[in-house]
Amino acid sequence: MQTNRIRLALGAITLSAAGLVGILNFEGYSHIAVPPVPGDVPTYGFGTTTHEDGSPLKTGEKITPSKAVERALQDVQKFEGALKRCVNVPLHQYEYDAFISLAYNIGSAAFCKSTLVKKLNAQDYSGACLEILKWDRFKGKKLHGLTIRRQKEYQLCMSGTAGK
Repeated sequence: MQTNRIRLALGAITLSAAGLVGILNFEGYSHIAVPPVPGDVPTYGFGTTTHEDGSPLKTGEKITPSKAVERALQDVQKFEGALKRCVNVPLHQYEYDAFISLAYNIGSAAFCKSTLVKKLNAQDYSGACLEILKWDRFKGKKLHGLTIRRQKEYQLCMSGTAGK
């Protein structure tokens, strides 16, 4: 895979199609709102946690596949906006895709307050990518699925490929 090796200003970059597909694959699809792991909030579609008005989902609510894709695109825009507010350095497309994938999963506030963003804004790009690996826990417990996702996001961030 040939990757763009030029870092771009954040105003000139958006999530790539491959980045979107990666997020959708990581999140998986559910037509009914259920907590993805015990103790988590209910999600449906591709990891959506709220209604369009911002109110939380209730277990058992349903969504159609087309509406789920629409909501995933809206959610991506929300996380892109957050990243562009808290990151002030240029990025490679693949770094941007990896960071949006992480933000999509952990939330804007956690992403923007993270050591990852501090390192990134200090232009410690490899250190910022390495921070991705630390986000593989839920309520202090390491989750195998998150570990795999973080390893792939880290690989993407470092090299432009998500590995296998």
